[in-house]
Amino acid sequence: MSTETTASVSTHILDTSVGRPAASVVVSLSARGGGREPWVVLGRSATDADGRCKDLPALPEGTTHVRLDFETEAYFHTHTHTHTHSDTHSQAEAQQDAPAPRDSGAAFFPEVAITFAVTPGEHFHVPLLLNPFGYSVYRGS
Repeated sequence: MSTETTASVSTHILDTSVGRPAASVVVSLSARGGGREPWVVLGRSATDADGRCKDLPALPEGTTHVRLDFETEAYFHTHTHTHTHSDTHSQAEAQQDAPAPRDSGAAFFPEVAITFAVTPGEHFHVPLLLNPFGYSVYRGS
């Protein structure tokens, strides 16, 4: 495969709730050659201690769309933030209308699927900024 006729993809994840990379998140890479073609899973990887997937497979020639599937439920289940009984009454009142804490065991976003278009000959770095109740992605460099 020529890098002039294919695109390449990389990603990393930052858990913005703790300000650290999200390690051990499984990421699947899928591709298709057009909007109506079926998705083909090319491979899976997991983020390293720096939150990066360094071994995503190459995209086949003719790829026009890519999907990254991040399996976030297991990450949130193992990286919970628990509250102790020493929390003060004022803290409880302040969080009265806040979402339930992560220690409930359930992830609000058990998976995140990002789909984007690619152009042959270009590299696409797609970082995921993740927290228990939201996420954001962008095309990085």
